[in-house]
Amino acid sequence: MAEKNQRANGYTRKDEESTTMHSDELKRKKRIKLAIYIAIFAVFQVIVITVFGLVVMRAKSPKLRLSNDIEFQNLNIVNSGSSSPSFDMNFSAQVRVKNSNFGPYKFDNTTAVFTYGGATVGQVIIPKGKAGLKSTKKINVIVSLSSSQLPNTADLGTELASGTLTLSSTAKMTGKVELMLIMKKKKSANMNCTITIDVNQKKLRSLECK
Repeated sequence: MAEKNQRANGYTRKDEESTTMHSDELKRKKRIKLAIYIAIFAVFQVIVITVFGLVVMRAKSPKLRLSNDIEFQNLNIVNSGSSSPSFDMNFSAQVRVKNSNFGPYKFDNTTAVFTYGGATVGQVIIPKGKAGLKSTKKINVIVSLSSSQLPNTADLGTELASGTLTLSSTAKMTGKVELMLIMKKKKSANMNCTITIDVNQKKLRSLECK
């Protein structure tokens, strides 16, 4: 009888040891799984933060351009066939500030300068404003230009005789890109446009901006 009890107790201890070992093995597997999940989550977080930093938090320079919808209100060509050619004009134009950032771009007052042959023939103020995130701000301006300040009009006479007038427009806009409501980065936008006018038809022939 005592021998039977000893055998029974032996079986019980073995069952208990087996159960304990099985329980420890399950716990070990759970810890391994948990460690794997934590590692995957950490890698995922690193990837998200990296992409966020490179794409979202990276401030790009906005683009400043003149649009093609220039409308002439007044275009006077004087003495185009003589030795003293000149021009005076007024036209409406649309300036576009394209912001491709994930935050608004607030810009200051900007002066756009119009030149002929490197000499200034007029300028216009682009008022300060804000271009929203991933959007384009459109600003209408009235431009007045005159050749009265040109030091030399010989080239002007030749060009007007051909029926065209080529002008340049440049500007540098300064401002700040606001990211996630906490970061502000200074960014500037440059404009460099070439405007070709058909003086006979009194309309825009071409407009190229870089």
